[in-house]
Amino acid sequence: MKPALAALQLSLQFADPAHRELLPRHKVRRWIRAALERPGRITVRIVGAEEGRALNRDYRGRDYATNVLTFDYAHEPEVEADLVLCAPVLESEAREQGRSLEAHYAHLLVHGALHAQGWDHEDDAEAERMQARETQILQALGWPDPYGAD
Repeated sequence: MKPALAALQLSLQFADPAHRELLPRHKVRRWIRAALERPGRITVRIVGAEEGRALNRDYRGRDYATNVLTFDYAHEPEVEADLVLCAPVLESEAREQGRSLEAHYAHLLVHGALHAQGWDHEDDAEAERMQARETQILQALGWPDPYGAD
């Protein structure tokens, strides 16, 4: 018997509407819920390069747009977080990696949802553990291992 998925309150925002059709609410909800270990309130915001760069610069001190930023506010009793994904960066990475854009979004939404629960990859052991969990979740969703060869 499959374990029940955690409840999720999802807000989905498109500051950059380029990928709106690729990311219907039911898909985003499914991908995030697969990674949640407890109920959550998560906002997903898809942004352009300018907003992505400003947020990364202002909150992480890195002056470039990155693929995903996770702002986690609470881990328990509910997960509360904002996940900010930069559409142009994801598009470029997917192309460079030879992956579909949809698969890359699924991966980074799972990645961000794990960060929102306290998972990290600051050292090799943490990175290995987190990557294994991401792979397990994504394969259960029908996606290939994002870290392995297809």
